[in-house]
Amino acid sequence: YVFFLQESMHAYAANVYTSVVEELIKGKHRKFIAVEQEFFRLWWDAVATDMHKQQVHQLLQEGRLEFVIGGQVMHDEAVTLIDDQILQLTEGHGFLYETFGIRPQFSWHVDPFGASATTPTLFALAGFNAHLISRIDYDLKANMQKNKKLQFVWQGSPSLSERQEIFTHVMDQYSYCTPSQIPFSNRSGFYWNGIAAFPDPPKDGVYPNMSLPVTDTNINLYAQTMVANIKERAAWFQTSDVLWPWGCDKQFFNASVQYSNMDLLLDYINKHSDEFGVTVQYATVGDYFQAIYNRNLTWEIRDSQDFLPYSTEPFQAWTGFYTSRSTLKGIARRASSLLYAGESFFTQYVRKHPASSICKCRALRQLQSLRWAVSEVQHHDGITGTESPKVKDMYTNNLMYGMFNVKKLMASIIMDMNNAKKNGEVYSSIYINDSGIPDVDQYVVVYNPLAWNITTFVAVSVSHLEMSVYDELGHSVPAQVQSSAESHSTYDLYILVEISGLSYRKYNVKPLIGKQSAFIGRSVKYKRKDVTRANQQNRQLLPVVNNCYQVLFDQNTNLMHSITERESNQTVQLTQEFLEYHVNGDVMKGPISDNYLFAPNASAVPVSKAVGLEVVSGNLMTEIRQYFYSNVTSQDYIYAVYTRMYTVPEGYDGKLLCHRIEQEYSVGPLELNREGVLRTSTNLNTRQLLYTDSNGYQIQKRPFKAYVNNTVARNYYPMVQTAYIEDDTTRLMLLAERAHGVSSQGNGQVEV
Repeated sequence: YVFFLQESMHAYAANVYTSVVEELIKGKHRKFIAVEQEFFRLWWDAVATDMHKQQVHQLLQEGRLEFVIGGQVMHDEAVTLIDDQILQLTEGHGFLYETFGIRPQFSWHVDPFGASATTPTLFALAGFNAHLISRIDYDLKANMQKNKKLQFVWQGSPSLSERQEIFTHVMDQYSYCTPSQIPFSNRSGFYWNGIAAFPDPPKDGVYPNMSLPVTDTNINLYAQTMVANIKERAAWFQTSDVLWPWGCDKQFFNASVQYSNMDLLLDYINKHSDEFGVTVQYATVGDYFQAIYNRNLTWEIRDSQDFLPYSTEPFQAWTGFYTSRSTLKGIARRASSLLYAGESFFTQYVRKHPASSICKCRALRQLQSLRWAVSEVQHHDGITGTESPKVKDMYTNNLMYGMFNVKKLMASIIMDMNNAKKNGEVYSSIYINDSGIPDVDQYVVVYNPLAWNITTFVAVSVSHLEMSVYDELGHSVPAQVQSSAESHSTYDLYILVEISGLSYRKYNVKPLIGKQSAFIGRSVKYKRKDVTRANQQNRQLLPVVNNCYQVLFDQNTNLMHSITERESNQTVQLTQEFLEYHVNGDVMKGPISDNYLFAPNASAVPVSKAVGLEVVSGNLMTEIRQYFYSNVTSQDYIYAVYTRMYTVPEGYDGKLLCHRIEQEYSVGPLELNREGVLRTSTNLNTRQLLYTDSNGYQIQKRPFKAYVNNTVARNYYPMVQTAYIEDDTTRLMLLAERAHGVSSQGNGQVEV
């Protein structure tokens, strides 16, 4: 963690703030906008001198340094949860308000890959006056540009509509970087400090690609180039104010050379403004939006439709990142959930035990380590999975370290509340299903961070088949133990827990004593079936039943056949299979399928010719394990699905559990240039209409669109928490514990 951040600080980030602040002080007309708080805070805490700090306060008062967005990061918009967007925004805004007494008023969301409708809603709710985005579909942008429709009032929420609307500016085709082509030099223009060098700044101060300095001989050529670009862009907007971004990624690490050249150029253009027909000035985003506001125009209203997915060219659909680095996406979601649990648990504890023995400062530091980690991973090159392996490791390590701290805090609170001797009695403050419980009596402590009562199962790994589970009063608790699908040496123990809102319960897990044992799940293995040679005529159907559903499996193929909702007696034909898209991995043939892009060569192809089936059934749960092999004789399976159906005993509120069919998937290893999907096909007449959530906040309607090129990839959408398909009578709903890409490539189909 420290290494990567130190490297970035060392290579350029620290120099940006140091040199920008020093240069702004030197010229009263100079201005600068700062966005992400993570790097600014690191500079403020570790690099800035007292003089720098005094200067920052002064520049903010003069309006020459402006913080925009003001979150810890510029968050991704496709695969993040609104809860986490709020968290990272609060984390940055809290620092800015405490330190400077200011609240950011504008956004600068120039780099996320597509724009969600949740973000403008969130920024409107946060009191922003305007929102700025850039990355939207190339063909849509060209059209909006031509018709001067790049600015509008966006009502991002269908339910809040005009109560939370925000003026939105879409950057034109040049986006947020200064166009670097200058006709009078083969070097780029306007980037006088060159390109940042990693990991060490060059000793002689000469960076790669430094632009030609502005001189008497070329100043007119520089001015002509800049003015021509300004005029080209002016034609795309309704007012005569043009936002001309100066800079790009990793720029201004030598602000002195940047400003000294630009000062000359601006003076020259303004001296010859009659000839050029343009006047120029340094400005912040706030200055620009103020100028637009002063024009007092009427703007078109955009409804809650978002700008996802995002394509940059006919064969460049940025839909690959919806599922890139799936492990990181999963850890980020679990960390966020644990953070919320830890904060609510600690808050209640302090309220009820104000004089407790736990050090509050240390506790807040433990929570802060996870707040910081969950905030930073929301970055548009974080949870997206588009960062380098080294940076991915940094995010992961920070999350794991923060989670460890918060679990430790929760465990110490429980120990304190139980006044237990600190003898390792507590197994874990929040259950983690990858820890084996040894032979001695163990306690499993389960906390419900929701504000309402829940009845659910928690799974823990145990080393014996015969176990008993008791609650705090010594009453036996319904549980089921069975062989583990993934491990030969351990068993899975499922404990039925009933916990009221914001409370925790302690369960004692013992090796079997007396008769009160957990139910044992018994396994029946069925023969592996060749899917390609299945006899469709004489179908043998195997029923698996709980109080809500009957699920039928076709014994000729070992695939799911249908689901019947028992109360209404409605049946949906439903089958699931894994397919793979063969994707382009050859740069000579066009854009490759990578962490950003999804570049399929054709439709998905089925991958498994044979399916194995095992049914583990017990009194509380039935688990159907399907193993997908490339052929009948293959040694190892390439995919697996574990489907769980629950039966809750009398006396428990099992309605939600009963209506949930839970599935866990095991995927890979995949061959090179393959992208795996789980396709669920039904007989619902959905007309290929898909619904997906927008950052776990509201729902977006996703009709299937036919394109000249790349139709498959351009019909993929992010599923952060949920997606569904439906017809007039029935809805099939998916709920996910991490973000994935989702699409409906056929009528009645949904694939993940």
